[in-house]
Amino acid sequence: MTDPVELGARSAAQRLTTPHIPHLATDVEAALHARQSTTRPDQYLDPISLGALIVSVASLAWTVYSDLKKQTPTPHRDVITRHVRIRLDQSEAPPHALSSTDRDRYIDITIEETLNAAQDTAPGQE
Repeated sequence: MTDPVELGARSAAQRLTTPHIPHLATDVEAALHARQSTTRPDQYLDPISLGALIVSVASLAWTVYSDLKKQTPTPHRDVITRHVRIRLDQSEAPPHALSSTDRDRYIDITIEETLNAAQDTAPGQE
């Protein structure tokens, strides 16, 4: 089975790549490779850390989705997003390099792409 976290993070990186951060996909790949590590950056200050933010959000979105799916067959995207934001706010200092608008955009797109990947890899659709 394809990993929805990887698919979601990669899709989000493609959508979020701009001329200002042209190597975001590469940074996400590096973060995916290192995601088994027990250390995490304190802040998301550079493009590599932005890749780590995307992978972190994708992993968290998948965990929240999986947990909520045990309670309801189709968890609503807004509920998943709310849970992810609450957990991120509890566990991380706000990134200084991103405005709150940009941070929200990164989170929203990553959650959207991860949930799309989860639906694409649902049993019976492989």
